[in-house]
Amino acid sequence: MESLNRIMHEYNILVTGASRGIGRAVFDELKNLGNVYVSGRDSKTLETCFAAGFCVCDLSKDTTGLEEFIKEKKINILINNAGEYVYGNIEQMSNEQIDRIFRVNLISPIKLIKSSVEEMKKQHFGRIINIGSISGVMGEAYASLYSSSKSGLIGLSKALALELAEYNITVNTINPGWVETELGMESIEECNFSKDEILSTIPQKRFVSPQEVGKLCKYLISDDAKGITGQSVNLCAGLSVGI
Repeated sequence: MESLNRIMHEYNILVTGASRGIGRAVFDELKNLGNVYVSGRDSKTLETCFAAGFCVCDLSKDTTGLEEFIKEKKINILINNAGEYVYGNIEQMSNEQIDRIFRVNLISPIKLIKSSVEEMKKQHFGRIINIGSISGVMGEAYASLYSSSKSGLIGLSKALALELAEYNITVNTINPGWVETELGMESIEECNFSKDEILSTIPQKRFVSPQEVGKLCKYLISDDAKGITGQSVNLCAGLSVGI
């Protein structure tokens, strides 16, 4: 894409939760587009990305270091991918679990966006992509904390898209369905259904690959997608359509 190539050198990209799964696939897809930075909890795994740089942080505890990293590297493309999942009856959820999942899935993305927007406005260019979940669109029984925190990202993206549109900053949410990652397969083990039972509920009878999410991110940050903002894109193999 000519328009994409023209502004490659201006890209300062941060992918959170890049140690594995969707985050790693997003990094692999974007790594040749400019200065691509990653964050996560495990320094050894982050080193294997061979990124332009990395920041080790635990978003469930403190975002201060990563907020400073964002300002230092003049991040103008932010991929909020880091997330956590918890399964169980609402009455069984501890206050610690409630606080943790909202800190990771919603509060941290808000803080990281807050830290990046000033630079994006200066450059009159920015791309923010929040990795949500189809559970935030449809709801998922026994995953109310996860569903509600991911649903919050959708509302956040819509509101910020309006707030930032005049600065050439787009904000979108990608909502993957069942993705064939370690986290995705672990979540199946936690629920009351088998892998085959899950597949039977998906119209395309397959799991989404993390590479599909990476390719969609690549498109959404390109100049060809500059008119797409405030959108909630369901990448779910038809799961959200109905039965």
